[in-house]
Amino acid sequence: MTKMCWQGAGSPVRIRQQQGRKTAAQPEQHTQKTGTLMETEALAAAQEIDFSLLALFAKATITVKVVMILLLLMSFWSWAIIVQRHLIYRRAKREAAVFDTAFWSGEPLDELYEKIGPEPKGASQKIFASGMLEWRRSHRQDGGLIAGAQARIDRAMNVAIARENERLGTGLSFLATTGSTAPFIGLFGTVWGIKHAFEQIAISQNTNLAIVAPGIAEALLATGIGLVAAIPAVVFYNKLNADSERIVGGYESFADEFATILSRQLDAA
Repeated sequence: MTKMCWQGAGSPVRIRQQQGRKTAAQPEQHTQKTGTLMETEALAAAQEIDFSLLALFAKATITVKVVMILLLLMSFWSWAIIVQRHLIYRRAKREAAVFDTAFWSGEPLDELYEKIGPEPKGASQKIFASGMLEWRRSHRQDGGLIAGAQARIDRAMNVAIARENERLGTGLSFLATTGSTAPFIGLFGTVWGIKHAFEQIAISQNTNLAIVAPGIAEALLATGIGLVAAIPAVVFYNKLNADSERIVGGYESFADEFATILSRQLDAA
């Protein structure tokens, strides 16, 4: 009877076993609650983060901000060059077409030169005027020609073409530089931003999304701006360079035709 009372339902042995199970289950429940709470706090913090471009720029480090500003200035200047060159090339093509029509209209070259005057406006007019000026200077007072007139006329027109080629190519080197360097400048900003993000993780000893995401996003923004600056620069550099070469090729063709006409008159003289 004594053993049966001692080992009954309310015995101290069973009470201690049930208390041990409850004590062992409490840390597991506490750990689960803590983990759930941390996940909830992380999600709430991530939702509160502003990932707009201005917010990312404002939160970036000084180095990354300098990189972004530099890339934005390069992009702005590239677009200014693109628009300017496009307008200049279109005007050059229009002036060349108008002058070619006047040149091949059958009007005497001396009269055409007098109409243009001492200050020609278009590139084709400048090339024509340089050749005509040297043509007139090659005549002596008695009407004869000074030896080497053909070579001097060709040289004068080549100098005029070289000047126009240099004028048309102004700014294209900047587009080439932007296209080749902007991605690497943006990559530098990305590397620096990621380094700063890892430093913040080490300091806070927390790898939650709310800690990691902003720094990574700021870093990637620098690369994005670099690509935005580089891609249009490369595309329009190729296009504008081809347009410039095409325009200069037209000037050279005109110079050759004009030199041929003057050469026949020199031979006839």
